[in-house]
Amino acid sequence: MASLKEMRNRIGSVKATQKITKALQMVAAAKLRRSQDAAQNARPYAERMAAVIANLAAGVSGEGAPRLLVGTGSDRRHLIVVATSDRGLAGGFNSSIVRAARERISRLLNEGKDVRILTVGRKARDQLKRLDRSVGAFEAGTNPSLAVAEEVSAKVRDLFEAGEVDVVTLFFSKFKSVVTQTATGIQLIPAEVQSAAEPIDLKGAVYEYEPDEETILEELLPRNITTQIFSAMLENQAGFYAAQMTAMDNATRNAGDMIASLTLQYNRSRQAQITKELIEIISGAEAL
Repeated sequence: MASLKEMRNRIGSVKATQKITKALQMVAAAKLRRSQDAAQNARPYAERMAAVIANLAAGVSGEGAPRLLVGTGSDRRHLIVVATSDRGLAGGFNSSIVRAARERISRLLNEGKDVRILTVGRKARDQLKRLDRSVGAFEAGTNPSLAVAEEVSAKVRDLFEAGEVDVVTLFFSKFKSVVTQTATGIQLIPAEVQSAAEPIDLKGAVYEYEPDEETILEELLPRNITTQIFSAMLENQAGFYAAQMTAMDNATRNAGDMIASLTLQYNRSRQAQITKELIEIISGAEAL
């Protein structure tokens, strides 16, 4: 049985931990609102760009179609882009994204596909490094940066243009609410324009483009990849702070329960020791 001093030290240690978890909960709550607004504000831009690309793609076919739109005609080589946060202490937030990516990777490998991995965020890099299929790793940073998204997008396009990959899929966490974040996978190359957004309703009008649709798509498709990656990073940040706030709230409550239990155990042990000492004193006095 632990001594009273050891129990006092343990209670003090749990109290110190409770202060840390409470502070992290408050910091996450303070940053959540701003991150949530940033993620929600980015959605209309990404959705509108997808709608424009869908409308343009409807008039493009044949050999003149951009390769980012139609792909290489093969699906043998896959690139899985896994975006997580750089930090932990957020429950199963990062693990859920990696788990969804692992399931896709396992299925592709079982089908005989060649799979490469590109990570954005230290947690994704650390959890997937044992697969030894990485072609690059980027850090997500404290705040989502468009510069990082452009670097990731450039790396993806370079691999595609070099003929090293045929299909590119991005995994991240879709922020839905404070208590709900869903691991999501979207295909970046070939662009899934029909499922990404409904084509724009022209109400009977006919648009004529100058330059032509192929030229506009050649410019928009690379930007769309950057936009999707940046939007995923914003969604991840909002989801991370929501998950961290929930996890730290649970940790604070658990620490409080543990402190109460340890304090009760300490008081019982202390009372038993005092009673034992009194009995020894009384027994010694009677012996005299």
